[in-house]
Amino acid sequence: MATDVILQNTVEEEESQHGDQVSEQLKENQLVSSQKFQRFDSLDIESGTIADHRHSKEVTWSVILTLAFQSIGVVYGDLGTSPLYVFSSTFPNGIKDKDDILGVLSLILYTVTLIPLIKYVLIVLQANDNGDGGTFALYSLLCRHAKISLIPSQQEEDSDVSNFKLEVPSRRLKMASTLKSALENSHFAKVFLLFATMLGTSMVIGDGVLTPCISVLSAVVGIKGATSAMTEDMIVWISVAILIVLFMIQRFGTDKVGYSFAPILCIWFLFIGVIGMYNFIKFDPMVIKAINPRYIVDYFIRNKKEAWISLGGVILCITGAEALFADVGHFTVRSIQISTCAIVYPSVVLAYIGQASFLRKHADLVADTFFKSIPRPLYWPMFVVAVLASIIASQSLISATFSIIQQSLSLGCFPRVKVVHTSSKYEGQVYIPEVNFILMLACVGVTLAFRTTTKIGNALGIAVVFVMTLTSSFLVLIMIMIWKTHILLIISYVLIIGSMELLYLSSVLYKFDQGGYLPVAFATLMMVIMFVWNDVYRRKYYYEVEQKISPQKFKQIADDTKFCHMPGLAIFYSELVHGIPPIFNHYLANVPALHSVLVFVSIRHLPISKVPMEERLLFRRVEPKQLNVFRCVARYGYTDLYNVQEPFEELLVKKLKEFVKDGCFIPQQTSNGEVFEKQEELNDGLVDNENEFVGIQQQELLEAEVQLEAIDKAWSSGVIHLIGENEVIAAKGSGIAKRILIDYAYNFLKRNLRQRGELFEIPRKRMLKVGMTYEL
Repeated sequence: MATDVILQNTVEEEESQHGDQVSEQLKENQLVSSQKFQRFDSLDIESGTIADHRHSKEVTWSVILTLAFQSIGVVYGDLGTSPLYVFSSTFPNGIKDKDDILGVLSLILYTVTLIPLIKYVLIVLQANDNGDGGTFALYSLLCRHAKISLIPSQQEEDSDVSNFKLEVPSRRLKMASTLKSALENSHFAKVFLLFATMLGTSMVIGDGVLTPCISVLSAVVGIKGATSAMTEDMIVWISVAILIVLFMIQRFGTDKVGYSFAPILCIWFLFIGVIGMYNFIKFDPMVIKAINPRYIVDYFIRNKKEAWISLGGVILCITGAEALFADVGHFTVRSIQISTCAIVYPSVVLAYIGQASFLRKHADLVADTFFKSIPRPLYWPMFVVAVLASIIASQSLISATFSIIQQSLSLGCFPRVKVVHTSSKYEGQVYIPEVNFILMLACVGVTLAFRTTTKIGNALGIAVVFVMTLTSSFLVLIMIMIWKTHILLIISYVLIIGSMELLYLSSVLYKFDQGGYLPVAFATLMMVIMFVWNDVYRRKYYYEVEQKISPQKFKQIADDTKFCHMPGLAIFYSELVHGIPPIFNHYLANVPALHSVLVFVSIRHLPISKVPMEERLLFRRVEPKQLNVFRCVARYGYTDLYNVQEPFEELLVKKLKEFVKDGCFIPQQTSNGEVFEKQEELNDGLVDNENEFVGIQQQELLEAEVQLEAIDKAWSSGVIHLIGENEVIAAKGSGIAKRILIDYAYNFLKRNLRQRGELFEIPRKRMLKVGMTYEL
């Protein structure tokens, strides 16, 4: 009876070694018989050779402190400048009872402590995705832990990426598995989670439009207190000019902007802290009683509905808190924690306490609390710093908008736009020209239309609370499914922080018709764009999966004598991961020629922030072998950028040659899981002795040398990039809604956005676009 052979190494050892190491063991006669030969997949081999990179780069304290300093100029502008308008927005009709000041101050103190400090700095920042934050980071964590993603093209090999692995506690709770099963088995839950993610992203973008408007207007209006010659029109146009300048400097990047703005913000926090302490001592030190939450209860008993409505003004004290999480990718968790606890939180608390002390003696000046509470000798210096700080305040949400749009773009939920990496020293610092221009136009439009901070404040409150509530919802799921947090801690979080956010949400929705409709309208527009793009993106992918070229069909193409062969390397791009795209057949029908080496490249975006460069490309050989045809999956995280470290084609050729060298002794697998002929012979027992097997090794080595020579020759002959450009139309008989979605909405977005070749910076002289119409 014929027998089969297997390497004596364990599976773990085999997956951690290259093909040459395997061949050395074979030469040392480390073979045994009477066991099955282990089947390998080329992607498994490459995935298993990479070490864990999550902790490969230790961040030094000097870098952490540098980033902490930079973060002051980028992250905290909005949160730090909220004392400009909180009391005036909370008491739009004046103060009726001086004890109301203590009630509102108590609300402010507990809100600032519970949400920015405890929720975001101490809890939410721990839910970062390999250093990146935002709504999509939370969604990606859930997608990796449970099969809830609606985004297509998942692969088993994705879990082998070092950054993909989740470090979860070993203790398993029944509640976690029950929730996971419920989410995985519910299509509605999957759609709802993606919808909530898009909604949160849209609201943060809306926040990025409103924050610059209210911050700059609130600061510029200070001129009116010093001179009566300043009219409302002049204030509005000065604000517009400042906003335009702010967006024009974004192209210099977070690094330069952070270094430029951080000293100004440090001076701002020093001023408001010192002035707050001065006012606290001079006017009424007894406002410290507001630490007692009893004053909150008395405030609501005394004012009832009016107190509930005023929460829409109180919530503005934490505008920009979401930026603490959304901007963490520009910095580090530790740097954000240090700058918040050491500088921002103490200064802001002192500012509010000082303003409350001032109002206890001057309740009639509540409409202009901030500037009236400044000691006269410091008025103009403080005004200049306030204007500069308000400009900087816009930076936190602008940077956050760039980050989250890059994430949604990479996960197939946003149309293609150009992403510029603005720093060679720090990862995650990006700039998006198209988005920056649209934000500028939106800010100018809102400022000219609303003209006052009151209406903008109503709109901003809805955006702020919506995002915070969605973040809490995702965080509770992460606590249950991933962190395995104790149930009592989860209940405490929901009862304390969750109930507070819902109370604020109910209050801001009351002012929907007073400006609150603006972020909802803006978020709706963004949601429509994201839904249209994501829905057709998934339809296209599933169409390609159904129409892909089978291995049998490709062998027929290879055997067809009418195709001529030409020198050179052809790189054929498509979005299909599993197989050869149907557009290749369309290409051959019109151009009956095959290059000496052909690589099908699929761009794959994983639901993680970064993929290490050495794990970027995975290859698989396509039979028949003599054609030198390969499939390649180029894997990117949602914060990875193209062509940052080296040109894509150079990286591809280098990794392709490594694949041929490392895999020459390992039986390969075809695209649909069929095992190559030689491995089938081994499993059938046709090769049953060591000498024959060594002969096969030598033959594989010779074939590998021939392939390497062919790749080098093709590379020297020239590279051509074949871009699959698919035109999509609704299939005949489709309903009117589907035709509007595909024929008009999607195609309008596609015509006005960047093409794939521009994203990869492919030279136009070596780029050939192949068009095909998909009927979806």
